[in-house]
Amino acid sequence: METTATTVNLKQEALKNGAILGAINIVIFLVTWYAMPSLMSSYWYLAITLVIGVLLAVFFCIDLRKKAGGYWSFSQALWPIVGMFLMNFTLVFVFTIVFGKFIDPTYPIKMKEYAMEGQAKMMESFGMDETVLQETMAKTEERLDSQFNPTFGDAVFGYGMAAIFYFIGALIFAAIFKKNNPNPWGNQTGESVPEG
Repeated sequence: METTATTVNLKQEALKNGAILGAINIVIFLVTWYAMPSLMSSYWYLAITLVIGVLLAVFFCIDLRKKAGGYWSFSQALWPIVGMFLMNFTLVFVFTIVFGKFIDPTYPIKMKEYAMEGQAKMMESFGMDETVLQETMAKTEERLDSQFNPTFGDAVFGYGMAAIFYFIGALIFAAIFKKNNPNPWGNQTGESVPEG
């Protein structure tokens, strides 16, 4: 039976769940990078990590709601979910930059190469004109440089844009996982309010 008493610090639990989610994403990143790095620039990798991420986010949102006592309104759900998502993203974001700059400096170079190859194949399959193809590839190369080897300004801008995206995701998850207590006054006196 679900209760409405909150005995845990939801902020701490949200950050803990976000850290676990971030650690899982980092492990997936490392396993893929060292086992099959060319997969990382494919749409399959994006789709698979998106599905895994959504399933884990669902699990951790349900976990937070249970820790909140089984019930929480939209506004009560929103901020713990935002905190969880941002903790996850911050860990992965910082790790990826540190990984490319200090742990494996070939990461940004190889990722750029894989992405450029994939982009070129896709555009050629559309039968794109050679001059348009070269212009588009030049723009793609510039975008990939700022993505895989970001300056401080690029990193701040990228983080800010992603934070907005994660906030929108948190709004959706809060709307889905809110659960109003059908008997909000029952636990105030220790007895249930009779129905009807």
